[in-house]
Amino acid sequence: MTTTDDLSLPEPALPTLQKLNATIPADLDAKAVAKAWFAFFAQSIEAGDAQGVAKLFVDDGYWRDMLALTWDFRTFSGLSKITQFLADRLGSVRPTALALRDDAYLALQQPYPDLAWINLFFDFETSTGIAFGIARLIPNADGEWKAHTVYTNLEGLKGFPEKVGPLRDTESNHSKWASERKREVEFVDKSPVVLIVGGGQSGLEVAARLRALDVPTLVVEKNQRIGDNWRNRYEALCLHDPLANWLEIYAEALELNVWTSSTVVKATQEGDLWHVCINRGDGSERTFTVKHIVFATGLGSNDGTFPKYPGMDSFKGQILHSSRHKKATDHLGKKVVVVGACIYSEDGLPTDIADRVTASFPHHFNVGLAQRSTKAIAELDKDLLDALRARGFKVNFGTKGTGFLMLAWMKAGGYYLDTGTSQLIADGKIKLKAGGSIESFTETGLKFDDGSELPADVVIFATGLGDTRNHIRKVVDEEVFKRVKPVWGFDPEGELKGVWRDLGVKGLWSMLGNLALCRFHSKHIALQIKAMEEGVFGERYSAKFQV
Repeated sequence: MTTTDDLSLPEPALPTLQKLNATIPADLDAKAVAKAWFAFFAQSIEAGDAQGVAKLFVDDGYWRDMLALTWDFRTFSGLSKITQFLADRLGSVRPTALALRDDAYLALQQPYPDLAWINLFFDFETSTGIAFGIARLIPNADGEWKAHTVYTNLEGLKGFPEKVGPLRDTESNHSKWASERKREVEFVDKSPVVLIVGGGQSGLEVAARLRALDVPTLVVEKNQRIGDNWRNRYEALCLHDPLANWLEIYAEALELNVWTSSTVVKATQEGDLWHVCINRGDGSERTFTVKHIVFATGLGSNDGTFPKYPGMDSFKGQILHSSRHKKATDHLGKKVVVVGACIYSEDGLPTDIADRVTASFPHHFNVGLAQRSTKAIAELDKDLLDALRARGFKVNFGTKGTGFLMLAWMKAGGYYLDTGTSQLIADGKIKLKAGGSIESFTETGLKFDDGSELPADVVIFATGLGDTRNHIRKVVDEEVFKRVKPVWGFDPEGELKGVWRDLGVKGLWSMLGNLALCRFHSKHIALQIKAMEEGVFGERYSAKFQV
């Protein structure tokens, strides 16, 4: 079945050896090839020669940049767009001190027999920042190696290093730490520059990054304890008690300023400032004037998306959203109907390297790789998938056959990672009602448009969460909210909308993601805020399309 998502997702061909009409020489000296290419690359970049750099790329190459050269998240596809971007930016950003890393990652990589590239890492500086890059060179029919992908990332700001390791404060406070920390947490002597809404992993990691950059920050968390956003989820969720406790320890060990049992009730913009009202657990109210608000409230609105059906008011059982489900024993002995189901069955690098390598693959390029891995996984799971189909389960392989990967990036839904439920469905231990759509509720269950009925004591809607921006909408004026860009899903370049970057309203930010994404992108938000506060933030080189 073709969907609008299928139509909007490009499907570029992978640079296979067959497509390139190229081979890998048996005596290839990958380091020598990389060093020769990089010498010309560095010379052209430092000379501001966009045309010279373009000659080192294949026609359908990519350049992905995160803040280093654009102060934005951009992916330039094709030689003409890469050349224009370089012509526009090299003169103002002034990259210098390009240095190739001669390390174990400088090597030929061959993820598939027909797909190969020479991988290289490099460091460089800009007029304001310290940066890192990755390039992948592919062979051509004439034996020349050219860049297929270049990735550049801002790592730090000149003159404003993170206060970690030997740069941490080592002065003795003569037993005054406890009292000073209390005053700091309560912001007795000053106001925060940044206020973070939400004390989960995304909020805490941004707070830690900002503290390392010496930016006063307050985290406001509605739950009683840090980590309760994991502790209070459904009972069968595995391993999150240790995670919850770790988040609490993390906040304490890094001396993050956190107010629990507190809620931001109103945020009013006045020029470049925000007036923020906070209700605290003890009933008191506090108002701060801050420069930045970071919404770290997770993906979705936590309200749950409820379809509307006739007869819901007359249903004598219980209706709830899956986000409110706690434990199976709450419904012991009852007939439970779950509306909505999706399926996808499914020598590591150090995390700092892994984060950057993952980011270096443009999302649109990943379509071809995801199609291959999905096909391979489907073959391994063939018996299970056949058994599910036999039960009437409508299996699909994601947008354009990319499995869960593109669904995760495009809509953060439409799939689940199987941990045993699929086999229970295949074995008939979990019953399945397939075919026919819900027409209405009855007093005792559900009626379908094919005339069939299903008795139910409890109906659980597993139908997704609302718009992530609803958290913002609850506390800002409607006129401000109208300027907030969409959050999540791809823009035409294949970059995620809104999150970790310009959100459309000055001083307003969205921070979310899993642990790995938060670990990596928390620094991007922190560097942007620090650069703005120190007056070194450059002009955003943003795309002109409507998001």
